[in-house]
Amino acid sequence: MARRYDCNDATDRATGLREAASAVRRGELVVLPTDTVYGIGADAFGADAVADLLDAKGRGRNMPTPVLIGSPNTLHGLVTDFSETAWDLVDAFWPGGLTLVARHQPSLAWDLGDTRGTVAIRMPLHPVAIELLTEFGPMAVSSANLTGHPAPETCDAAQAMLGDSVSVYLDGGPTSGNVPSSIVDVSGDTPVLLRSGVLDADELRKVVPDLEVAN
Repeated sequence: MARRYDCNDATDRATGLREAASAVRRGELVVLPTDTVYGIGADAFGADAVADLLDAKGRGRNMPTPVLIGSPNTLHGLVTDFSETAWDLVDAFWPGGLTLVARHQPSLAWDLGDTRGTVAIRMPLHPVAIELLTEFGPMAVSSANLTGHPAPETCDAAQAMLGDSVSVYLDGGPTSGNVPSSIVDVSGDTPVLLRSGVLDADELRKVVPDLEVAN
């Protein structure tokens, strides 16, 4: 049976974060608040756990799971060929609503779906998420909804959809809004905006003037 913790209560929050980290280590799924919507998370390096995450959402491998991290320093062990332009975007917009698609280290033993050698990675601007990511490490995290349903802005909405497929729910109250992160591909020579969300092209071009926009 799923356990739920009120992260607005200091004692419940500490217990919940500890239990969530333990659950992820066991290969189980957790729900956590982020600065955009609630996410469903698993060990990024646990292939079975990531497969369970995709199954819980009703999502195929053709839509790989993004990875959330608790510090920009974690990037050094996860990505390769990360340009100065990419670091400029990190410095300007992390933590926050910017997801970067980069080449991942070929030696990494993970299976996030059909990624074709890349990973979508972000550092969220939410204290509960950052505490969990700092405690556990990189997590595969996708919006905590069934595919085709709206991404949840409350823990109630996430739990109504995912139920007992998730071991631990961390309730941080309503999120700031149902606006997704912007996605920029930095795996090539020129950064490409794949999805406009919290940040639009004009805002991003203040940092990377040569940003292109995907058709």
